[in-house]
Amino acid sequence: MVSILIISHSEKIALGTKELAEQMKQAELDIKAVGGTSDGSLGTDTEEIEAALQQIDKSEGVIVLADLGSAVMSFEMIYESLEPDIQAKIKLANAPLVEGAILATVESSLGKNMTEILATIEKKSIIEKNNL
Repeated sequence: MVSILIISHSEKIALGTKELAEQMKQAELDIKAVGGTSDGSLGTDTEEIEAALQQIDKSEGVIVLADLGSAVMSFEMIYESLEPDIQAKIKLANAPLVEGAILATVESSLGKNMTEILATIEKKSIIEKNNL
């Protein structure tokens, strides 16, 4: 199964999103959530993101969802330090955090591959933006 990494500025949002996603899964898969700073404030912690990326199951790939631009920047700093073979297994999705995480979890637990999941969650994101 493709794994899911949720990155938020808020620990509560990250853990709540993970909780929702886990309720929707049809099979076991690795979902990690990181949020907030080490002192409990809003923000991102690159060490926590790096630890999650080291621990998460990368065998079939990892889809990363982030809530705001600086969360993306924190992820990208860690991503750039990874070996190219590991980078190839990790993709940052262009999708809303909560909806993307839930949909990615459902798709992954149904056995879809990373390319199929990204196409689904990113297409959904475009459709939602156009319907606003």
